[in-house]
Amino acid sequence: MGKKLGLVLAGVALLIVGAIGGIKYAGDNRATIVGDTSRYAEATTGGALTRSVGGSGTGNVHEVRDGDSIQATVAAASEGDVIRVFPGTYSETVYIDKDDLVISGVVIDGAWPVMEGNKELNDAVLYSGNNITIENLQIQHYKGNAIMGQAGNNFLIRNNNIIDTGVYGIFPEFGENGLITHNVLSGIEDAAIYVGMCDYIHVTNNEVFDNVAGIEIENTRHSIVENNYVHDNTGGILVFITPGLPIKTTFDTIVRNNFVVDNNTPNFGIPGSTVAGIPAGTGILNMAGDQTTIEGNVITGNQTIGILITDHMNAPNVVLDPGADPNSDEIAILDNMMWNNGYDTIPEIEALKALNLVEGDAQILNIGTSSNSCILDPDKYVTVGLRDFGTCGFTTTAATTTYLLEEPAERRIIAAEDMGKRAYYGVCAGCHAYNIKMIGPPTQVIQALYMDNPQGIVDYITNPVKKRDDYPEMPPQNYLSDEVRMAAAEYMLSVRN
Repeated sequence: MGKKLGLVLAGVALLIVGAIGGIKYAGDNRATIVGDTSRYAEATTGGALTRSVGGSGTGNVHEVRDGDSIQATVAAASEGDVIRVFPGTYSETVYIDKDDLVISGVVIDGAWPVMEGNKELNDAVLYSGNNITIENLQIQHYKGNAIMGQAGNNFLIRNNNIIDTGVYGIFPEFGENGLITHNVLSGIEDAAIYVGMCDYIHVTNNEVFDNVAGIEIENTRHSIVENNYVHDNTGGILVFITPGLPIKTTFDTIVRNNFVVDNNTPNFGIPGSTVAGIPAGTGILNMAGDQTTIEGNVITGNQTIGILITDHMNAPNVVLDPGADPNSDEIAILDNMMWNNGYDTIPEIEALKALNLVEGDAQILNIGTSSNSCILDPDKYVTVGLRDFGTCGFTTTAATTTYLLEEPAERRIIAAEDMGKRAYYGVCAGCHAYNIKMIGPPTQVIQALYMDNPQGIVDYITNPVKKRDDYPEMPPQNYLSDEVRMAAAEYMLSVRN
């Protein structure tokens, strides 16, 4: 099947699922749920998906045309302004350190504004402001990230085409109240959409393919991942706690109504990183995330496993964090459509099947301790390791339409005394966990190298050079002020797990 035909059929299928979802969830069925629904009831009146996120757009309109600079226009803009980017090629990095801006591409007769990294620039867009919208851009051939949020609240990232942008595609970190929707991402060597250390997030109607990880929810709370087309990645949808990060929890995640199809791409992640340990052919993976509900997904063609629940003890490239619960607890697997998964699985799963006297291709696997977890219809699937799972006392998460906030989150204002901590959370921790390899070396290694020399860190992050073959080149952090760089370096040397 050609890719264009496949995309058309997938689009039709998404429309069908949307229609089915509208029928299935039309009524209030909470009366039929006999289990504890308290954690779903809180969000039944959440704001509309396009409300209370993104810039206000109440100011002036600036036009950027081919040959102009987006960054220069951002520097000249005021809060509330809209920046319209017309078709052309823009080889630059854009830093947004002010609030209430809309960066909106203008697509004319199929011609897009293209941000081109030429495999020389590290990042396309870095924002630390609150109330930011980024939409309608084609971003390609960067080495680091396409769109990275650094501690900004209330963000809207939609309708972008992101191709081969290095480590991450869309990467909001340490932000609250954000919507990521209708983006297409491919060719990313870690996660196409990576939500890190955030709260109140909605990821919907995106297509992610040919990446190592399709969509990753990491050390994040109150998030919904739904109606996405996730195909031909190494791993489809991941819900993680990564040890060694400043935020130690992932909980209250709903993964529903997604197409998770043929995620069998060989793993081309950075050797030794967490995602490098994901076996090709993994549909949905929950590692130490709590209160994860998996519902209404179409999961098919994933050669290793359809749904994998694991803990830190059984995961490769992961060390234990005394501050993080290593187990996956309160997992709920509701009604999903699953077939043709696990047909060419890894030897470890074959061994577990033999140990548990399971025949046939396993659709769902739990390995490790999982407390207070449940599956709605255990006889519907071939499963391994779900002996301690109960029968779910609820059938749907329909009451929870979104976790987006009714009103915008408070603007994140970084006080002088918190500058180092916030910079570490919002910038450094995206690549440096405390004691495990992510994209950059662990914080412990950096502490050993620099000890009482924060100026050495400042000098390096201002003008980094590639030192080791097993890590990618670090992007320069010279867009941060001298004060912020020093504060981040001092905090990095003082942090303990």
